[in-house]
Parts: sequence; structure tokens; C-alpha cells
Amino acid sequence: MTYVRPDLIVQQMVEAGARKAALPARQLVLRGFLGGALLAFATTLAFQVALETTPIVGALLFPVGFVMIVLLGMELVTGNFALIPLAVKERKATAGSMLANWAWVSVGHLLGCAVYACLYGIAVTAMGSNMDAAMAQRLIQAAEAKTIAYEALGASGWGTVFVKAILCNWMVTMGVVMGMTSSSTSGKIVAMWLPILTFFAQGFEHAVVNMFVIPAGMMLGADVSAADWWLWNQIPVLLGNVLGGFLFTGMAIYAAHRSKGEAPAARPQGTAAVLPAAGQAVEAK
Repeated sequence: MTYVRPDLIVQQMVEAGARKAALPARQLVLRGFLGGALLAFATTLAFQVALETTPIVGALLFPVGFVMIVLLGMELVTGNFALIPLAVKERKATAGSMLANWAWVSVGHLLGCAVYACLYGIAVTAMGSNMDAAMAQRLIQAAEAKTIAYEALGASGWGTVFVKAILCNWMVTMGVVMGMTSSSTSGKIVAMWLPILTFFAQGFEHAVVNMFVIPAGMMLGADVSAADWWLWNQIPVLLGNVLGGFLFTGMAIYAAHRSKGEAPAARPQGTAAVLPAAGQAVEAK
């Protein structure tokens, strides 16, 4: 049996959060850099396929980025929003180490997304000679839709993007946890695919995806300023992602399956260690 019980999953969530909080800044930045770049690769893949077919087909393929991040042990800050607070709650990490993790991983994401945006912009526009390329225009449209379109709605726009971010990271962190429900690689992939597809297909707001899409659109000519990016998207999306991951996945699953004073459940003999989350490498038996 490769299925892992929920009580074991909760313990893995706590342990994963503690390990993540203890990682040094250098590793957090590097893993965040690679995690951001891999998610940006998946985003352009989804956009390209959507242009050639339909949006739902692009959404079906987008989870490839998340799967690569998890299986290769990279960092995804949105997943950490659910895991590290549990380690803090059980006094296996400090609030300071949690905030440091979030900050350093975010720096890595910004760098990774920026590097990929530059390289992809060169590739898709043939060194700037074809700024009317379909994918260049798609990124411009997406950047403007994620910023100035919300700005035009005022407070309602800020509230809308905030709620979309909550819904997004409820599913993204569910993908992190679903990856723990199986001890086989194929089982992990299938389990993770479902919630990631669910968030992307509905157009919810993910902070790391937006760290690529909006700057890439700006580089290609979108009518978006740095203030538009941060005030009308990145800040409310980060806040919404924190709330969605922490409350609706981390704390909800913890409360559902962990009793006060409960001893950690032992792993069954002969069962491979469970991959805890994005940012943790697969353990071999």
C-alpha cells in the first residue's frame, strides 16, 4: 500500500516545516530561484498551449512545474505559508526563522522569475525584432489584467484580488499536502496534479506566478508601473496566499487530524518515507 494516513501526513507537515525553517539563507535563495524559474516555465507552457488550443488544456499542463519543484526538492514560498506555522505552533521553529524563510525564498523567486523573463522575452521576440509575437502580446495582456484592471475597480478590485489569492493558495497548499498522501512517485504526481489544475483553471492569483507574469509583461511593453504591480497585485496576493495556505490548509488539516498531546504516529515498517512538501527531497528507504 502506498497510501499514507492523514495522521502521519500531519506529522510530516510539522517536520517539513521545521526542516525548512532551519535551512540557511544561501540554500533558501538558490532553491527559491530554481522554484520560481520552474514555475515560470510551466506558466509560459500553459499560456502557449492555451493560445493553440483552449485555456483548459493549458491548465491541464500547468502542474508540471509544481511537480518538478516538489520532486527536485526546491522551495515554493506559498507552500511554506502552510507548513512552517505548524512547526512554530509545536515549538520546533521560531517566528523569526519562519519570516526569514519566507523572505529569502521570495527573494530567490523574484530573481529566478526575472532571469527566466529576460531569457524568454529574448526567445519569443527574436531578440526584440518581433514584439507582435502572440506570446509577447499574451504576457502583456495578462500583466495588465492582473494590475490596472483591478486598479480600475478601486477598493473592490483590491478585495477581489485578495480573495482570489486566498482561494488560490488553499488549493496550492492542498497540492503540497496531497503530495504526502502517497509513498510512490507516480502516486505523488497524480495527487499533486489535481489541486494545482483546479486553481490555475479558474484564474486565481498566485504570488510566484505573478512574480513572472507581471514583470515579463512590463519588459515587453505592458502599461504597468512598479507601483501598479505591487499595490494592486503582489502585496494583496501575498497576503491572501498567506491567509489561504495557513488557515484553510495548514491549520484546518492540523486541527482535523491532530489531537492535543497526541504522540507522533510511527511510520509503518517497510514504508518509504513520505515526501513532505515542495522544498524537501525524496527520501529513499
